Amino acid sequence: MKLESRTSTLQDFYADESARIQKHFAESGDGKAAIRERTALIDSVINELWNEVHVSGGAVAGFCIAAMGGYGRRALFPYSDIDLLFLYEKEGHEEQLSTKVIAPLSQSLWDLHLRVSPTTRTLSECGKLHRNNIEFNISLLDCRYVCGDKQLYDRLRSRVLPGMVLRESQNLMQELTGLARSRHEKYGRTIFHLEPNIKDGPGGLRDYQVACWLAQIAEMKASREWKDPSELLPVALRAEAVNAIDFLDAVRCFLHYRQGRDLNVLTYELQTEAAAEGIGLHGGEAASPNDWMRAYFRQARAIDRLAVMTDEVPQSKTFLNRLLGLRRSPLSTAEFTVSDGRVYLSKASSVEDSKVMFRLFELIACHGLKLSAETENAVEAALPKIQKWTSTKVDLWDPFRKILVLRHAAASLRAMHRLGFLTLLFKEFQLIDSLVVRDYYHRYTVDEHSLVTIETLHNLSDTDSDLNRRFRNILSTLEHPDLLYLSLLFHDVGKGMPIERHVEGSLEAIQGVFERLHLESFGRETVNFLIANHLRMSATLMRRDIFDPEAVHDFATVVGTIEHLKMLALFTYADIKAVNPEALTPWKAEMLWQLYAATENYLNRSVDDQRLYVAGEDAGQLERLIPTAENAVESERFGSFLDGFPKRYLLTHSSAEIAAHYRMYRRLGHSPAEISITKRDEYYELVLVTTDRPFLFAKIAGTISSWGMNILKADACANKSGIVLDILRFSDRFKTLDHNPTEVTRLKQQLVAAISGELDVAGLMKKKFQPEKRPPKVRVETRIHLDNECSSHSTVVEMVALDRPGLLYDISSTFAELGFNIDVGLIDTEGGTATDVFYVTQKGDKLPLDRQHELESALQSRL
Repeated sequence: MKLESRTSTLQDFYADESARIQKHFAESGDGKAAIRERTALIDSVINELWNEVHVSGGAVAGFCIAAMGGYGRRALFPYSDIDLLFLYEKEGHEEQLSTKVIAPLSQSLWDLHLRVSPTTRTLSECGKLHRNNIEFNISLLDCRYVCGDKQLYDRLRSRVLPGMVLRESQNLMQELTGLARSRHEKYGRTIFHLEPNIKDGPGGLRDYQVACWLAQIAEMKASREWKDPSELLPVALRAEAVNAIDFLDAVRCFLHYRQGRDLNVLTYELQTEAAAEGIGLHGGEAASPNDWMRAYFRQARAIDRLAVMTDEVPQSKTFLNRLLGLRRSPLSTAEFTVSDGRVYLSKASSVEDSKVMFRLFELIACHGLKLSAETENAVEAALPKIQKWTSTKVDLWDPFRKILVLRHAAASLRAMHRLGFLTLLFKEFQLIDSLVVRDYYHRYTVDEHSLVTIETLHNLSDTDSDLNRRFRNILSTLEHPDLLYLSLLFHDVGKGMPIERHVEGSLEAIQGVFERLHLESFGRETVNFLIANHLRMSATLMRRDIFDPEAVHDFATVVGTIEHLKMLALFTYADIKAVNPEALTPWKAEMLWQLYAATENYLNRSVDDQRLYVAGEDAGQLERLIPTAENAVESERFGSFLDGFPKRYLLTHSSAEIAAHYRMYRRLGHSPAEISITKRDEYYELVLVTTDRPFLFAKIAGTISSWGMNILKADACANKSGIVLDILRFSDRFKTLDHNPTEVTRLKQQLVAAISGELDVAGLMKKKFQPEKRPPKVRVETRIHLDNECSSHSTVVEMVALDRPGLLYDISSTFAELGFNIDVGLIDTEGGTATDVFYVTQKGDKLPLDRQHELESALQSRL
């Protein structure tokens, strides 16, 4: 019987067997069985055709057919291409072999409607590196004998290919990793896509195969043997990766059968169908689309962990040889060796010490490094001991906050999450592990969305657009960015709880986080505020006219303080942008900025109007602050202390801080002033309580400046009875207090002397600060603006000027010399620019126009 006459019989055979394989898959859901059975079916078809060649054309020596790629791996999916290698011993036989074998056999396969990708090569060609077609060299790693001259194939497999791999191993690895990086770049370097490509996307089948190829090349270098690549994968990752491949095999078979072609994108509609059939799930039980996609992302993440091998060229097996062979980075320490962007442990067990573990992830957060496979294994092995450590009463906040504020915090948190360290520290985060919000709007799983919000804010440092630079400037002035990042990390954990409003769930869950972090009351109140209101700013954008003063007033009433406004604006920016790359349109970003600017202006200009009055509408609010154990007399005194303070005082200070201020107020009779100086992270905070008097603020500012301190922020206010509360933050430029802590006492004594008049501050300032002769490094245009409209009883003075030693002293002295009183002062210094706002009065009234001109002229002469 001629070859052509066999086609109809083979068509029937192929169709029947294909239907049987599909039916078996539909019943069992076993994707791996389906692809192996189809591989065996194609082997049978090709061998049948090959036997016919022998009958019709005689035996063919020096020629064989080999399977390559997925077909070679016995992983032939229902509609995948069939990669065939027509291998002949030497040149000169192409025309004869093409006529006798290749052309009729290929035609018969095409007649069966099979997608064949034939490649014809000589033995010597298979031993060369084809830089313009590196995929061919890689596909040879999976070659498998099908039919023909077996001895020829054995020469290929046992001599030619090993020689090529040994000779070109470094080039092959570099090409493989380069192709993988390019592919990952195409998909945004994330496994999280609304409609993922399960073959080529990150965490897909291709990533698994790249890991196998790299392991296979490394093993060939080491042992000169072909081994099952799945057995060469890292032991710690192997089981999860194999399970993930079984899942993805089933999903890809499902996609092929459903669509009748080699399409590998898991579309929104097909996700629903796959979930209904329980594709890839144990027992094939139906699941909701959300739960099924959660299972998918967990499997993809297991494969994604193997991607560490796509960036890391395997080194010598022995630790010493590997360590000596590494090109050490200057970032290396006694604990960590950094080479080619990866971190290796000097001693694997060192991460069993929690301090070393945190330093490891801090290093990643600081420099954007990656962990080596060995380091990842060591981290996972250390988790049981770390868990025992976390069960004791330990302070987690200090080491954790250091990670949050660093440039590459998101990369570090992803590594912590991937290895189980993050969920070991915070079981609440497990609630949203791979949790899917399934709609066309959300691109990421909930856990990844939370990490992307943090990444979005840190990425502001790289932005060039004018609008994004505005948000970057806001971020740079935050007093507590760590609290903002903590809020972002946990703001959506409520979505993993059986509760109608996820915000309520998040607020409930965050309480456990507070306990483990030992977070103080101010931090808890700030994080609670941000989580509780994280949707409010976007809701205002969408539902209110942001140019309506009433809308701005309502929003400002909720926000309360400039610091809260800054944090909420950044939170909203990150939260929207992290939904999907297109969610924060330029228009929406501009509207967000407009609302921020309008609210900031409102808060700055109405601060003196919003005061607390015991006898008025604030009585209930003030009463709640009074300690329950206090008697009636003490309660009345506490109320007198708060009476007349700006309302923002309650918003910017915790109840514990207010109580501390009150205790200072009670001690006032023993000294002209009560003063506390506390070391914070990068600055000192001075709190002063005293009775109002002329030149008070100027004396305080001058004394601090005379010590070489740089005043960063100041907040001055007074109550109804003339008790002044000043809070200043200053940096110790020359480390005077850092190196000599006892000097804090002397600074307090000098402040008391200045306030009482015993110290001549004016003379001290003249002696300490001479006019600067050198031109400033940074030029800042001096701007002064006076406004009698925005406050009901004060003149608002806004100033922007170049910061310099003694500047605040000069400004406050000018007010005092002219007989003006500072009711409220808001001082801020950033990047060499001083931005100050004062609410001033003359004998309790606004400044008349002539006195405004006099003040502006006096300030211009001194700034």
